[in-house]
Amino acid sequence: MNARKFAIGQIVDFDRKFSPSSRLTGPYEVTRVLPAEDARPQTYRIKSKAEPFERSAKEYEIVAVQPVASALTETFGAAGGADRAH
Repeated sequence: MNARKFAIGQIVDFDRKFSPSSRLTGPYEVTRVLPAEDARPQTYRIKSKAEPFERSAKEYEIVAVQPVASALTETFGAAGGADRAH
């Protein structure tokens, strides 16, 4: 099983060294992780608020704008349920 570099809900953008300049700049949110195919880069579905459609992006084409931990903190809260009184 391949480890995923990006999580659903994470904010990413196209890596400038791989993407053509005609693409709208991000940020994009990872909406889905597509099933991995043998020996092929992981593919993600990403969505910009500025566009009405999703795009497909290979893992090497995108970079994190917001680290996974920050994305999870925004989703689940800073304490993540660990602040319960003992």
